[in-house]
Amino acid sequence: MNQQCDVLIIGAGLSGLLTALNIDAKYQILVIAKETFMNSNSMLAQGGIAVEMNTDPILHQGHFEDTLKAGANLNDPAAVRALVDHGNEAIKRLIELGVDFDKDADNNIVFTKEGGHSRNRIVHAGGDASGYHTTKTLLTEISLRRNIRFLEHSMAIDLLQNEKRICGATVLTEGSKTLHIYAKKTILATGGIGSVYNATTNDLSATGDGIGLAFRAGAKIKNMEFVQFHPTAFFDEESKSRKRFLISEAVRGEGAKLINVLKQRFMQKYHPELMELAPRDIVSQAIYREMYDTWTDHVFLDTRELDTKFLEKRFPTIFEHLKLHGLIMGIDLIPVAPCEHFICGGVDADLKGRTSIRDLYAVGEVANTGVHGANRLASNSLLECVVFAIEIAKDINTTIESTELETNITKSYPPKAEFNYKPIRKKIGDYMDEHVGIVRNTDGLTLALEVISKIYEDLLKFPNSTKYYYETLNLATTAKIITNAALERKVSIGCHLRIK
Repeated sequence: MNQQCDVLIIGAGLSGLLTALNIDAKYQILVIAKETFMNSNSMLAQGGIAVEMNTDPILHQGHFEDTLKAGANLNDPAAVRALVDHGNEAIKRLIELGVDFDKDADNNIVFTKEGGHSRNRIVHAGGDASGYHTTKTLLTEISLRRNIRFLEHSMAIDLLQNEKRICGATVLTEGSKTLHIYAKKTILATGGIGSVYNATTNDLSATGDGIGLAFRAGAKIKNMEFVQFHPTAFFDEESKSRKRFLISEAVRGEGAKLINVLKQRFMQKYHPELMELAPRDIVSQAIYREMYDTWTDHVFLDTRELDTKFLEKRFPTIFEHLKLHGLIMGIDLIPVAPCEHFICGGVDADLKGRTSIRDLYAVGEVANTGVHGANRLASNSLLECVVFAIEIAKDINTTIESTELETNITKSYPPKAEFNYKPIRKKIGDYMDEHVGIVRNTDGLTLALEVISKIYEDLLKFPNSTKYYYETLNLATTAKIITNAALERKVSIGCHLRIK
């Protein structure tokens, strides 16, 4: 049976939840999650939120300049200015909703430092579980709102549209039943693209769904070649999981160093000024080079000069995870290697989160707001989520009354078939890892595009009304867009390194 609402939010991470909480309570909101509300990249975020919690124009300018520098000046300056100047307001809103950021003995919020930042401006919660604590708090608050409904284990497979606007989405529920959800406003908050690669720090449910939805609807998508690889994912040689455990950049912010397998510190060769706290693209590319030069698949994070008790208190999640693997922070070297972490581009969105199609918004990692440019500055991701979630809510609150609910659009879908897409998905990941990773060249990109395009075309020929089909289609769509964009950009910049 079809459903109706005022606002449909596709995705249940931080950006989607905060948008829902800031929309006027007189409007009916439906939030859908492909898995459960615990499955999102927001839940996995460790480091914190970059913000200047003040009105000092000099400090705001510093954050603005750090963001542009990390993004190789391909950022949209207006978007960066909005991010920086509205950050204080956004964090205060989180505090109002109950988020408890870490404080010192005098009850003052504690700020730390991460790569690319010129000063301490990262707020965090639960030590190294900022995303979990923030998102969990919002989930608790949202459960109390009578105007907000939840729908778990439900995947949006197409956007409903007429010749003028987006009018909702077709959703595949448990049991592969399709229903149309009609809405005045539709928000993409689907998160990242991690499963396009075979190794990622993302939740494995991140299959580029928002990119696929937007692409099929004809929305503008931009800057997809800029895939950020986190420098320090835990390298576990025995693990068979594609999901890598993240060792937060904040560990380096507290003084940890990077050394190669010869036990030599190496960042002075690549960025003598910032060393281990250089922007992520530089550190990831440096580690890649060190692994290449030393014929190995990892380097080490060295915390031996830091106090073990301090590390256990400051990074309880990381400390416990490593302990389970027989490693003690402050005593043992931690094997790390870069892997896919964040897409800096996405569905093009303006300062109010509006996409190129009327009544369709995008927020969070799925959106290309212009704040990241060619490489995201550490901990600007959660800030982007909260700042633009509030801006979208403001826009909806002022425009929804003049928006009509369209309920006459229908789509038909083929029957369900239990096909196995696992080999295709692995093939996509293999080609993306090898040819569209940290280092890229023309021959590799051309080959990857040819192979992935064939997979994409074959998937379109044989549609199938299952979650696994649409996930695989979205993976192929996203991989094709990334590879094509990487091939078109001939010059190395930010996360995009072309060697020929």
